[in-house]
Amino acid sequence: QVQLVESGGGLVQAGGSLRLSCAASGNIFLSNHMGWYRQAPGKQRELVAIATSDGRTNYADSVKGRFTISRDNAKNTVHLQMSSLKPEDTALYYCYLSHGMVYWGKGTQVTVSS
Repeated sequence: QVQLVESGGGLVQAGGSLRLSCAASGNIFLSNHMGWYRQAPGKQRELVAIATSDGRTNYADSVKGRFTISRDNAKNTVHLQMSSLKPEDTALYYCYLSHGMVYWGKGTQVTVSS
């Protein structure tokens, strides 16, 4: 079993920055993907960014150039540095880990005011 605990959400004005963190614990395979999805009210959950254990990253087009994902394989942590935030970035952000099986955190709220 794998547990994911997110931190770092909050309220920020448009143009501001936030940093999300996620710590994974449990039986984690060396080869895995970790990252972030988000879900706004009335919308489907969508990919934000993913980082693989071998160093590859992938971003949603809507966040490219504004968000940066990083991870520490030794600590099983993943971070999302969010800059130039927009009101449309407001959502519940979920940490994600996949190593064949998929695990989700409980989510952390990010609210961007205009």
